[in-house]
Order: sequence, then structure tokens, then C-alpha cells
Amino acid sequence: MLAEDTKDNLDLPQSKGWFNRFLATVEWLGNLLPHPITLFACFALFIVLLSGVLGYFEVSVADPRPVGAAGREADGIIEVISLVSAEGLQRIVTGLVTNFTGFAPLGTVLVALLGVSIAEHSGLLSAAMRGLVMNASPRMVTVTVVFAGVVSNTAAELGYVVLIPLAAMIFHSLGRHPLAGLAAAFAGVSGGYSANLLLGTVDPLLSGITEAAAHMIDPEYAVGPEVNWYFMFISTFLIAILGAWVTEKIVEPRLGQYDPSEASVELDKQQMEPLTSDEKRALKGAGLAFATVAALLALTVVPEWGILRHPQTGEVAGSPFLKGIVAFIFISFAIPGFVYGKLVGRMRSDRDVVNAMSKGMSTMGMYIVLVFFAAQFVAFFNWTNLGTVLAVKGAATLQALGLDGPEVFVLFILMCGVVNLSLGSASAQWAVTAPIFVPMLMLVGFAPEVIQAAYRIGDSVTNLITPMMSYFGLILAMASRYKKDIGIGTLVATMLPYSMIFFVGWTLLFYLWVFVLGMPVGPGAATYYQP
Repeated sequence: MLAEDTKDNLDLPQSKGWFNRFLATVEWLGNLLPHPITLFACFALFIVLLSGVLGYFEVSVADPRPVGAAGREADGIIEVISLVSAEGLQRIVTGLVTNFTGFAPLGTVLVALLGVSIAEHSGLLSAAMRGLVMNASPRMVTVTVVFAGVVSNTAAELGYVVLIPLAAMIFHSLGRHPLAGLAAAFAGVSGGYSANLLLGTVDPLLSGITEAAAHMIDPEYAVGPEVNWYFMFISTFLIAILGAWVTEKIVEPRLGQYDPSEASVELDKQQMEPLTSDEKRALKGAGLAFATVAALLALTVVPEWGILRHPQTGEVAGSPFLKGIVAFIFISFAIPGFVYGKLVGRMRSDRDVVNAMSKGMSTMGMYIVLVFFAAQFVAFFNWTNLGTVLAVKGAATLQALGLDGPEVFVLFILMCGVVNLSLGSASAQWAVTAPIFVPMLMLVGFAPEVIQAAYRIGDSVTNLITPMMSYFGLILAMASRYKKDIGIGTLVATMLPYSMIFFVGWTLLFYLWVFVLGMPVGPGAATYYQP
């Protein structure tokens, strides 16, 4: 029923005024795009055909890598290799499976999700979110809602399904406009998508794509899931503050006093479920379990004799701890999740744990299919040398235009935000753009870790205003409970101030953090690429 209601809501609104006409145009153009999986299949085929054309004309560039670097051609020339040949067909056929199984983000995301699934299906994540938001004081409720939205990104759909409707109900119970609560939660969950206090499933997903793209320039370059953690940690508080300010100073005054007659349901029958005594006790137990796990992990890296430090240098950088960070994400969610589930009676045996992990994996069918085609696209891009050729020519263009300094990131972030309007999946967009822009900006002099951090800003800030975002229809359906005639234009207009303020504020923080203060974006992350 919800899916049908959502579809109806998406079809009903009519464009009125230039702004709604603009939004309708964006939606129409976005709807012209095929499914992301079909898009990757088309891209892969296009790469094959393009390589044939450019290979026929012997397009080439000078190899930018230093003499003696791994993978550097002896004559210092990189040519486009055609896949429209007998050798190309043989390579495509024999590499189809290994391209898929060797795609870096696939295994890391699935392993991390196993732990997150235990914490989610035991009820730990939902209870922690409810406890955080419902126990906030009236003065702090707005910033707490946005903050909880950002943190909820650790488990993908939890914020959309649980927090957003809960925030609307809380605002209504406080005599405030429920759509303001919905907007605040939506801003945190979607606009602050990349920020978080903890590493989540998106971190290994993006880092794997970044590493594959960086190998076009440096085959030995490693990009771990933790490389943006410092910047994303501090970004959580920025998004919470900016989101609360926009809600209270712009969105809520614009919405005005709420009229219950606009609702499509009986609002007085809505119930907010506070935490039970058993849930509170289980949360304390899960917190103790998490603290114990964190302490044990700290013993492996904090002391100089830590067994997970680098065996040769004794440093944390490049250590087994950082290389195995996905395993620790799994443990950090799985153990507290099991403890919580055991204490509330939802996980009585190993079967319940296995079922939780199985349910989590069952939601990844679409992602696995997408990865298959994305992996072929990335592999073909590498085999043909198209990524390197485009990167060299693009870097030369940037340098000719004088755009080889930090200011290039403003354009890059803006471009990522615009692309996100029609290609809403973070992994799909990065799989397409990383093979071009990571090598290009590396040649200009910036490290892949910084490039990825900038991408995450652009990918997040326009999630709020694109109908192509996968949960946009769901949010519209939730909003229609409180304003029965709400349309896409109204929802986008409500969220647009968040996108604008987030873009400006987050970009300024990026410049301040990286180029003014000289702080790394994550553990062991470089700012500038040194060949």
C-alpha cells in the first residue's frame, strides 16, 4: 500500500511557477535515465566501442609516472588499447568473473553489513535512536534530531524508516510543525549522508572504488575505509548545527503554525513508544559490550608493543589494524548487537544471529547485481587506458586554465552535486566519476583520500532535493500524512535551504580543515600526492 501511495504522490503534483517548472524538468530528465544497472551495462559497452575508435586513430599521451614506476611503459607513452579485437574479446570473456569477484568494495561492504545486520535486527540501533531523540530536552530536540539522523547512516535505511516519522511525531507532540521535524531528520539522514562518528558500510564501498581509480596512476596506492574518518567525524557536528539552524531560522518560520485539518490521518491517535525498562537495561549491556570491545582493540594498537601495529615500522599507519578495519567494524556492531538481542530476548541462540545476518544479506541483491556491471565498466576502463588518457589531458587542461590549486575542489564538489541530481546512488556515481577525476586530480597534485572526501560532500548535499533519490517517494508519502496536498515542489522547496547551507558550510569546513589547518582527512591520509 505504501508503495502505491508513494507512486500516486509522485504523479499528482503539477508544475506552477518557474521553480516548480524547473523541478519538473529535473524530474523529467532524471526519469529519462535508465536503471543504474542498465546504465553501467551501457557504459561498459560504450567503453569497448570507444576504445576501438580511439585505438584505430592511435590516440596516446605521455606517461606522467616517473621512470622506474610500476606499470610504466618503457617508451613513456600510454596508448588507448582497443577491445574491439580478438585479443580484446578474449580478455573480456576470461575476465568477466574475476572482474566481479575482485571488485574491491564487494567483499568489504558485505562483511561490514553482517555485523550491522545483527545490531539492526536485534533492535539495538532502533532503540538507541529512539532513546537519543525522545529523551532530548525541548531546547535541544532540533539539533538532536539532525544529529541522530547523521548517526543513523551507519545502518542505511534505519533513519528513513524509523527516525524521520518519529521526528515528525515528536515535533507535533511539542506543538511545533511536524513537517519541520520531518525536514530536520531528513536533512541529517540524507543531507549528512557521508558524515558519521563511526565507520559504516559506505566507507569501504567508496574507498574500494577510489583505490581502483588511483591504481591508474600508482598501482601500489592503498586507500583504506578509514581514510576520511577524521573529517567525517567533525562534519557530523557541523551538519547537526547547520541543520538545526536552518530548521529553526528558515524552515519552521516559513511553514508557520500547523493546522491539523491539513492532515490526512487522525494525528491524535499516533503513539510514540518510549523505551521499556528491558530495553534500557539491554542498551546499558550493549554499551558495556561496545566499551569492552573498544578497549581490547585499543590494546592492539595504542601501546608500542601492540600486536596489530606495523610489524616493521611499529607505526599505526599501514598497520594490520587499519588494513583489517572492516573486520573491526563487523565486531563492533555484532557483539553489542548480540548482547542487546540476548537481554531483550530477541536472540536466544546462534540461529537468531544467523537469521539476522541472512536478512541483512537478502537486502543486497540489487547491490550485487549493480556491482557485477560496475566492475566490468571499471575493468574495461583500466584495460583500455582510457582513464589515464582522460586524466592526463584533463590535468593539462586544468593547469592551462590555472585551476590546479585548492580552488578546483569548489568546482569538483559542485559538479558532484549536480550529477547527484540525476544519479542518486553514491556508489553508482562514484564508480562512474572516480576513474576520471581521481587520476586527474592526482596528476594535479592531490591525494586520493582528499579527492574522495570532497566527492562525499557533493554527493550528500543534493540528496535532499532530487526526486531521483531512492527514498524521496517514501519521504513524500510520510509528509502527506501531515499535509495531504503536498507535492514534489513543496518538499523540494522545503529542503532546498538545507542543501544550499550545507554546500557552503561543508565546503568551507573542507578548506579550513585541509588547506588552512593542514589536518589529515583520516588516519594516515595524505593531502598531496607524492609519486
